[in-house]
Amino acid sequence: MRVIATSNNAVRLSFLTALLADAGIETILLDAHASVMDGSIGAIPRRLCVGTADEDRAKRVLLDAGEP
Repeated sequence: MRVIATSNNAVRLSFLTALLADAGIETILLDAHASVMDGSIGAIPRRLCVGTADEDRAKRVLLDAGEP
């Protein structure tokens, strides 16, 4: 697994997940529950991950969409 984005913004993470799903790339969101447990103060950003084999393609999809 490779982390391709970290954020506390649930809308952004949902958008990135949708972009990658449209490209046929499966994602996993890590730290979602830990983020909730911190009281939603943003101390623990969520990590969006893809499989190692999909990392390069996922980064290309995000760059093409204007995501850093």
